[in-house]
Amino acid sequence: MPITPATATHSTSNGTADAILLELVDENGVTIGTAEKLAAHQPPGRLHRAFSVFLFDERGRLLLQQRAVGKYHSPGVWSNTCCGHPYPGEAPFAAAARRTYEELGVSPSLLAEAGTVRYNHPDPDSGLVEQEYNHLFVGLVQSPLRADPEEVGETVFVTPAELAERHAKDTFSSWFMTVLDAARPAVRELTGPSAGW
Repeated sequence: MPITPATATHSTSNGTADAILLELVDENGVTIGTAEKLAAHQPPGRLHRAFSVFLFDERGRLLLQQRAVGKYHSPGVWSNTCCGHPYPGEAPFAAAARRTYEELGVSPSLLAEAGTVRYNHPDPDSGLVEQEYNHLFVGLVQSPLRADPEEVGETVFVTPAELAERHAKDTFSSWFMTVLDAARPAVRELTGPSAGW
């Protein structure tokens, strides 16, 4: 994983990782504290700040990623381009750009805010719960991907029709359709009517 100013503050001098903390928020997205990442996802879940990124190519196709099978939460499932959690005090926009680079090895050529969505999605396979206040971002990717295999299993660009076909046969993250539907107005504005989103 590339070391950035944000990730560097979360490693100890002997190279071991500190516990990752998330921002706990109220129903309006106001920070009310912090919690360790895994603890925040234990049932019934604690409402915390998150982000989801949707990147598109020049043809208006959405970049999906299959989460690496080694991940403790939702391993091996397909999901949006990138998602994660800002560190306490980190702006969601900065976190979205940071994690996109860390996971996929690219910096979006455009990244814009696309609203927020609040949801509660239990994951039946892991038993963990996504209680999230999620900041949404849409953008463009114009560089070759260099995905981190510890984070990403596969990637694919899809049209709306290809997504529908894939969604019918493959397993997707429990939150995927919720965040995509919430981001659709911004997606349509970004990609134009011909893309079909």
